[in-house]
Amino acid sequence: MPPAEAGGAGAQTLFISDLHLSPAAPAVTRRFGEFLAGPARAAAALYILGDLFDYWAGDDDLDDPFNARIAAALAEFAAAGVAVHFLPGNRDFLVGPGFAAATGLTLLAEPCVRAIAGTPVLLLHGDTLCTDDADYQAFRAQVRAPAWRAAFLARPLAERKALIAELRARSESEKQVKPAAIMDANAGAVAAALRVHGVATLIHGHTHRQGSHAHDVDGRACRRWVLGDWGADRASVLACGPDGWHFLAT
Repeated sequence: MPPAEAGGAGAQTLFISDLHLSPAAPAVTRRFGEFLAGPARAAAALYILGDLFDYWAGDDDLDDPFNARIAAALAEFAAAGVAVHFLPGNRDFLVGPGFAAATGLTLLAEPCVRAIAGTPVLLLHGDTLCTDDADYQAFRAQVRAPAWRAAFLARPLAERKALIAELRARSESEKQVKPAAIMDANAGAVAAALRVHGVATLIHGHTHRQGSHAHDVDGRACRRWVLGDWGADRASVLACGPDGWHFLAT
């Protein structure tokens, strides 16, 4: 049985992703702070499924005032008694043990299966499901390789930030000409993930397309929950509690 969450009767488990926090988006940062100080306090656990930050250059950037502010808010939240779990995304896959130690959260490796309300659930960021985008998958394989990661983190922090800015600008330019369909989850990849891990529930983000989808996998009724992104006027939060699974009204 996969690891399970603790928590008293009535406590919810919450899931979020794709906040893309940065100094350039103060309204989202404020909304996240209000979430941590408000409704999330009653949860048994909070799962952040990647792209909490718009980018992460390495744990040696924790001294940056903005990063330190977010880390302090998470540390205070975790100290209040809510278990916080973080599964890195494509924007912040360089988050490491330094960030985890500074915030009091638990880093998760992808793919991850956890027992939520007694049910095994597969947790992903979601980019691995977008298999129609072959160029992105090749790039992802390159930057996730341990040798690439080690070489990149060995560069000076300022150089890393400049390279990340270049990569982000290139990515945004490429998105303008890519068909929208190839940037969504591939149905075959979803079925394969559910089949390989032997679960009937999958939660992921990345695509920014909040919703709930039914899948038939080898005769099994499965459910895929997709977390949306956050904005000045929205916060996508999935909850699992005594009343079942649902998105919170925000």
